Amino acid sequence: MRLLHTSDWHLGRAFHRVNMLGAQAEFIGHLVTTARERDVDAVVVSGDVYDRAVPPLAAVELFDDALHRLADVGVPTVMISGNHDSARRLGVGAGLIGRAGIHLRTEASACGTPVVLSDAHGDVAFYGLPYLEPALVKDEFGVEKAGHEAVLAAAMDRVRADLATRAPGTRSVVLAHAFVTGGEVSDSERDITVGGVASVPAGVFDGVDYTALGHLHGSQTITERVRYSGSPLPYSFSETDHRKSMWLVDLGPEGSLSAERIDCPVPRALARIRGHLDDLLADPALERHEEAWIEATLTDPVRPADPMARLTERFAHTLSLVFDPERAPEDPDISYARRLAGRSEQQIAEDFVGHVRGAGPDADEQAVLRDAFDAVRADEAVREVAR
Repeated sequence: MRLLHTSDWHLGRAFHRVNMLGAQAEFIGHLVTTARERDVDAVVVSGDVYDRAVPPLAAVELFDDALHRLADVGVPTVMISGNHDSARRLGVGAGLIGRAGIHLRTEASACGTPVVLSDAHGDVAFYGLPYLEPALVKDEFGVEKAGHEAVLAAAMDRVRADLATRAPGTRSVVLAHAFVTGGEVSDSERDITVGGVASVPAGVFDGVDYTALGHLHGSQTITERVRYSGSPLPYSFSETDHRKSMWLVDLGPEGSLSAERIDCPVPRALARIRGHLDDLLADPALERHEEAWIEATLTDPVRPADPMARLTERFAHTLSLVFDPERAPEDPDISYARRLAGRSEQQIAEDFVGHVRGAGPDADEQAVLRDAFDAVRADEAVREVAR
């Protein structure tokens, strides 16, 4: 069975104020064309269909168009909700839409109920594990402590239990939206840390033939059978070096597997340039970036006049301007943003405690801070669902 694995469409998202709906529509067209021309048997979409719980109307219309086009080419599609989606909204009409071959899996309670498709070698069971916010689903799975590994392990126990009841030789595919250990992050993914831990080990998914992951925006292979497709479009300059693609996976008899990357159309190249403003404007080596979307980091010791206007004379598509003046590391004027770069909310809070009283929090106080951040994250998830 030939699968086309994609995820993280983030319909409705802009890129530094640039409207991406046109590029997202081009990607949908590319997806449908690929499914038709490469004789794809099933499309799997591993979450974050939308960029937010209540997407703009134009994004909903594009999603509706995607569903119709996939149904028209007769390629079954299995789709789960991600941490950016409202599971309840995305799942509206799932039963009816399923009759057209578009199978939406957004409920935690349905993790062990697969979509079963068949080919010449027998059945393939597709299990959809939507994004599982630990605080909201721990009771569903009967786990005592809310954490990503615990709830995903419990969900996978249901998958393996169902698979054990099926005919010998039944192959299996799991769709999941999670941060798996070993994956490389970018700046455009929303933090899902719970209890100080964001990632889960790849071994959680042992026992299935292929795990189609979503959440991380870079295409990557965790193991031969556990892969991220990545987002089809860039959503931050941290993705400058990404090759945007989908996985074309052939799942053969007895679970043999091969995978090929299918490149996605990218509207414009990304580039990060760095240096003194005058040098950037004069450097002939930067000519290759003149039509790219640009993030420029200026290192001038004194902020130059009209930097954006001057940059756009050469680099018309400059979208982000960062100031990082050349100063000694001990310079007290180093920016607050630089001091916080790469630090988690938990670390920043602990640093604040240490700054105020002269000593950082002890283990019990660290646990209180973790619980507070987890409670806020869970409350935000509940309020998104209720909106």
